Amino acid sequence: MTRTVNDLKEGETGVIKKPKITGSLGKHLREMGFVKGTPITFQRKAPLGYPIEVRIQGFSLALREEEAESIEIEDNSI
Repeated sequence: MTRTVNDLKEGETGVIKKPKITGSLGKHLREMGFVKGTPITFQRKAPLGYPIEVRIQGFSLALREEEAESIEIEDNSI
């Protein structure tokens, strides 16, 4: 089963396996460190569910639902 950032729970960390975001947003996220092998930690959800806050490469970032679902992570969280 493929897991995505969207499947993580608060405080849980995973390792990026495959970011599937394309276009200029995908390029921007890759430049910020959303590349294979990078640890990503789920911080918290907004009160209504989205956006979600993740921590990657020492900074926090908010992701929309579609973005979180398009970033595959390793099944074995670290």
